[in-house]
Amino acid sequence: MTKQSTPALKEIFNLERLQHIADEMSAVYPSFDAKGFLKHARRDLDGLSVMQRMARVSESLHAVMPLDYPQTLEHLYALAPRLNSGFVSLFLGHYVASYGLDDFQRSMAALKYFTTFGSAEFAVRAFLLKDFERTLAVMQQWSLDDNEHVRRLASEGSRPRLPWSFRLAQVQADPRLCASILENLKADSSLYVRKSVANHLNDITKDHPDWVLQVIESWSLDNPHTAWIARHALRSLIKQGNTRALTIIGAGARAEVKIHQFKVEPAVIRLGERINLSFTLESLASAPQKLVVDYAIDYVKSAGHSAAKVFKLKAFTLGAGERHTVLRGQHIRDMTTRKHYPGQHTVHVLVNGERLGSTGFELID
Repeated sequence: MTKQSTPALKEIFNLERLQHIADEMSAVYPSFDAKGFLKHARRDLDGLSVMQRMARVSESLHAVMPLDYPQTLEHLYALAPRLNSGFVSLFLGHYVASYGLDDFQRSMAALKYFTTFGSAEFAVRAFLLKDFERTLAVMQQWSLDDNEHVRRLASEGSRPRLPWSFRLAQVQADPRLCASILENLKADSSLYVRKSVANHLNDITKDHPDWVLQVIESWSLDNPHTAWIARHALRSLIKQGNTRALTIIGAGARAEVKIHQFKVEPAVIRLGERINLSFTLESLASAPQKLVVDYAIDYVKSAGHSAAKVFKLKAFTLGAGERHTVLRGQHIRDMTTRKHYPGQHTVHVLVNGERLGSTGFELID
C-alpha cells in the first residue's frame, strides 16, 4: 500500500468498526439500542479526529443505555474481550472517566480490568486530576501487579507529559511523587513496561534532568533490563551531549576518532525527496572505545533562521585502529510537528556529544 493510500489513524473508528461495536454490544446485551447508538456515533464522523471519535463511541453508548453506571459496567466488562482492536478499547476507559468519577473504587477496578485489553492510560488521568493522592496510591499498588498491562498503566498513566493528554502539573513540578512507581518497575521483565518507564523518565528530563540523572546513577546497571531503561530514558539528554548521561552509558570520554568522507547526497533536493548520509569513523585510540553517534540538521525556519534537530544514529564499540562506516537515509517531508522551508540546511555528525563534521544540502521549491 502506498503512503498516499494509507488510511488515516482516525479510520480505526470507521463505520465498519462502529457496526462491530454495535453487534458485539447487542450480543452481550440483547436489548441494546444498536440503531440509536449508530445514529448517534455516525453524526459528523468525517470531521472528527481519532480521539474525538473514541470519545464519541463512549458518549453514544451512554446516550442509549437506560441502565445506571454499575449495571452498564457489567455489560462493558462482557464487551471488552469481544472487541477486535486494542486501540478501540480505549473508549471503555473513556466511559469510566466520563461517568464514574464519583464511584472511585468501582471505577479503579474497571480501569484495571479494561487496561488489559488495550490501555486505560488516558482515562486514569481524569481521576488523578480529581483526587491525585487517592488515585496515585492505587497506581502504586498497580506497579506491583502480576499483569504487565496493569504495571504499565501505573507508569504510563502517571507520565507528566503523556502525548495526546494534558500534563500532570503535580508530577511535572515534583517527580518524586512517582518515584516509588518507577523504582518498582526499574528492572521489569516486560519490554512493554520498560518502554513506559523509560518514556516517563525521559518526560522528567525536560523539567528535572538532574533528578533523573541522580536516580539512574543510584541504580545498578548490571541488570540488563535496568540498563535498557537507563539508556532509553536518557535519550534526550544524550542527544544534547550531556556528559553525565553519556558517562552513565559508558560514552562520557571524548572520542578519539577521525571522520572521513562525510557526504550528504544529493546536494539539492525538493520537499518529499530523500537525503543519504555517509561517513567513516577511524579510531585513533590504543584501546576499544564506546561511541554514541548522532546527527543534527539545522532546519531553516519561516523567519529565515535555523534551529537544530538531533537524530539518533547508533551506539557501538570501536576497536583500536578500526574503521566503521555509517549510512543513513532520511526523507525530507512535512509532518504535523515539523514544516520545512527552502534554504541551505547544515548537517552535523555528533560523536559522544561533540560535533566532528559538518556538510549540508539545499532544499528548493
